[in-house]
Amino acid sequence: MISIIRRSLPALVNLHLKNERPTKQFFRLSHHLAVGGSSEPIVSSLCDSLRKGLNWDMLNRRYDSVVLDDRIIEIVLLELKEPLEAKKALSFFHWVAHSKKITHGLKAYCLTVHILARARLVKDAPGLLHSLLNRNREIEIETECESSTRLLVVNMLLSTYRMTNSCPFVFELLVQTYSKLGMFETAFDVCRYLDDQGFSLSLGTFNTLVYVIRKSADGSGFIWKVYEHMIQKRIYPNEVTVRILIDALCKAGELQMFLDIIDRIHGKRCSPSVIVNTSLVYRILREGRIQEGIASLKRMLQKNMILDTISYSLIVYAKLKSGELDSAKEIYGEMLKRGFHPNSFVHTVFIQAYCDKGMVEEALNLMEEMESIGLKPYNDTYNSLIMKCARTGALANSILLCEEMTKNGMLPSSAAFNEVVEKLCLAGNMKEADEMLTTLTDKGFVPNVTLYSHLIDGYGRERNIQEVKKLYYEMEFRSLSPGLPIFSSLIRMLCECGKLEEADKYLSIMKSRSLDPTICIYEPLIHGLLRHGNKGRAHQLYHEVLQKGLKLSQPIEDLDVS
Repeated sequence: MISIIRRSLPALVNLHLKNERPTKQFFRLSHHLAVGGSSEPIVSSLCDSLRKGLNWDMLNRRYDSVVLDDRIIEIVLLELKEPLEAKKALSFFHWVAHSKKITHGLKAYCLTVHILARARLVKDAPGLLHSLLNRNREIEIETECESSTRLLVVNMLLSTYRMTNSCPFVFELLVQTYSKLGMFETAFDVCRYLDDQGFSLSLGTFNTLVYVIRKSADGSGFIWKVYEHMIQKRIYPNEVTVRILIDALCKAGELQMFLDIIDRIHGKRCSPSVIVNTSLVYRILREGRIQEGIASLKRMLQKNMILDTISYSLIVYAKLKSGELDSAKEIYGEMLKRGFHPNSFVHTVFIQAYCDKGMVEEALNLMEEMESIGLKPYNDTYNSLIMKCARTGALANSILLCEEMTKNGMLPSSAAFNEVVEKLCLAGNMKEADEMLTTLTDKGFVPNVTLYSHLIDGYGRERNIQEVKKLYYEMEFRSLSPGLPIFSSLIRMLCECGKLEEADKYLSIMKSRSLDPTICIYEPLIHGLLRHGNKGRAHQLYHEVLQKGLKLSQPIEDLDVS
């Protein structure tokens, strides 16, 4: 009690020293504090002072000795919750923080944000949210508990929503502020959480979110996750949304791919919105999420957001993706009955499905049918057939398809051509493999390490050391780093040919490139050195083997060193 009186007296003394006459209200407040009464008079006095427009200096003088706690602060804010007094609530919030040196709690922040949002103070509310979310992010970083703190702010806003007679606009501001801070994953989590609580956000807020994601360095996949959610919740795009998503396709280097898909289905260019929607459905289906893709497609069809011919083609693709070949045929038949024409995309996905099931003859027949009705095969059509023919022993067909592909101005994929080269090398047709590679590289094909590995293995089996070394230096010229398989083949072949010094040289090159030699590299070299009488180097390499914890198939002391 005495301490309360002591805290109240300095205010009276200050008023006397400044020749200011204390009000009756202030005397009543001080007496109330001294006898330990409730906080209601304090709240009433503070609200009256704020309503009279007292500035911070006057508030400081009047309430210098008054101790404010969270409860009093929150009650004052709620007393000033009406839109006409929102500015006063904000002034009180800042005055408490500045003059009373009080760090506001989460609840005080959220109450104030609600009051400002309800009053449509569209500069002040986001500013306070910005401060709060930044502070919350610092807590996440300090505690390393992002998952547990991510929804703290939205939960407090929800729990204080009715207290302030707030409006859904506050949640729009929350997600927009998260977005503008670059916290787009949290923003999206909050969107979905709010939807579960019965608050649907506006298209404008989602546009803000996708715009921020598009600008980020790592949001190329995430932006489609957000757009999929929008379609699921029937929040349909406008021109702004479409423009942002087209920009996202350009940034990811995917626009041409989807333009090609649409051209192969529809035969001509479509509107940007159709491109965007085709992109979304196709990528969902490509991920194997068939039900989600079909659901999104149905919603788009209801709003005429995608063309019927594209829809049918994507449904066929979905059925084939899930292994339902017969169902896909039925849908394709229905598509034709309704007057839609066959297209290259549908034929290609059928060819790919046949190849996946090992039905090579059916795939080849469909390729012939495709060409007979004037449909042009494209890269995926050829590559699927080339790979499957090579794997099933129909190598001649693979080679013919490669030749046909190049005549039509296309090049096989690395994976498809590597398959052909591997089979040619295993069959000992090194000359044909080399000639095909020369033809393709002249047309712009870029060989990779895997292809060189097949060729080096093939020439190694023929003990053609000159061609092997030629390929090795060609790799170096192309700035392709030979890996363990290449060095293993090269060193083993040199050992078999008795060129041990060269083999040892390539071992040193390996080590200089931080490649760790395996037992498959050490063993032939050690054997070769012992056979040629170089015991010193052989034992040196043997000790390296022991240090690495490797084990020779035959102990060194049992080897014939004569």
